[in-house]
Amino acid sequence: MAFKFKAIDHVQLAAPKGSEEQARKFFGEILGFEEVEKPAELKKRGGAWFKYGHCQIHVGIEEPFAAARKAHPAFEIENIDELKQHLSSSGIEYIEDDKLPGANRIYVYDPFGNRIELLEWISN
Repeated sequence: MAFKFKAIDHVQLAAPKGSEEQARKFFGEILGFEEVEKPAELKKRGGAWFKYGHCQIHVGIEEPFAAARKAHPAFEIENIDELKQHLSSSGIEYIEDDKLPGANRIYVYDPFGNRIELLEWISN
């Protein structure tokens, strides 16, 4: 083939109308993502965009809203034990999952009920 996939540019998560401040608190303040300015034409739709390194999350407004309880993005984490402590001290619950060999992973739910996987590969 003459084409190839290079990377994931962003992950889109849905949120209910008027939830931008909740998104800013969760993705910005708690998870440490930086908010990215949306293009003027897209600001009209609401939502908010965030980045951390090369990872981007676009929170888009969806009406009627339904959370993604199974489908989810997965982010590779460095020092997941520190993240777990940070989440706990921030009042964010997480679910530990040991079903993926070689990975220390957890799931969190954003304020809108979307599932997010966070994992750290265990080196041998």
